[in-house]
Amino acid sequence: MDDDIRSFDDEDIAKDRQFVTALARGLEILRCFRPGEAALSNSEMAKRTGMPKPTISRLTYTLTRLGYLNYAADQGRYQLGAAVLALGHTLLANLDVRKLARPGMQALAEYAQCSVATGIRDRLNMVYVEACRGSAAVTLRRDAGSRIPLATTAMGKAYLCGLAQDQRDFLMDHIRMHTEANWPKIKADIEQSFKDYQDRGFCLSSGLWDANISAVGVPLVDPDPARTVAFNCGGPAFLLPRERLVEDLGPRLVQMVRNVEVSMGRRID
Repeated sequence: MDDDIRSFDDEDIAKDRQFVTALARGLEILRCFRPGEAALSNSEMAKRTGMPKPTISRLTYTLTRLGYLNYAADQGRYQLGAAVLALGHTLLANLDVRKLARPGMQALAEYAQCSVATGIRDRLNMVYVEACRGSAAVTLRRDAGSRIPLATTAMGKAYLCGLAQDQRDFLMDHIRMHTEANWPKIKADIEQSFKDYQDRGFCLSSGLWDANISAVGVPLVDPDPARTVAFNCGGPAFLLPRERLVEDLGPRLVQMVRNVEVSMGRRID
């Protein structure tokens, strides 16, 4: 079971003699950057990570020497470097599901005049690795690299549905720890998604994340949870009433994912 949700300062990780804290801290620096933020200072990274500023300074110096960060001396701030892009490109290039799924995703996006995307899990989020949009003027504008919550989105809940029980329990426990007061409502919504998936083969958005977005989600299951992905099909709520999601787009997304499974040579039970 992966431990990537936990902080590297957690007690159980601190006792792990195989865990390299310095490496983990360097990677946490890279995770500080968010979409729309061109640059960060050492002080801003120290605030986000909780690490001392002298530690941040040594790490940013090292990451800059390695090409993972660029330093703008006139601003005293850092930007992500080309080495990060190279890693991301390698990951995407090795995801066969993107190439196999894209034609069907684009066809469904054009039919529905909405957005169709596939994503992988990163901690308690889903990250888009491919996104297609219909030609309609009104649609969602999220591209590869966009992050959405695991617990409260159709894609995220579909991903949970595709996991084995022990893996699902692991994530549910961490979702509970991170949602606190909202946990009863979130738990009930996830459990309803499990039922919807069993009954229909897809999950529905519920408005817990964004009441203005309607979507359905379907997992593409792999015996290796690291290779499990999930798909969604969604758009503005006023264009996608629940009836259309349930009767039309949900079944179409299920069929699209089944077609991808066939293309990947997987047996469908």
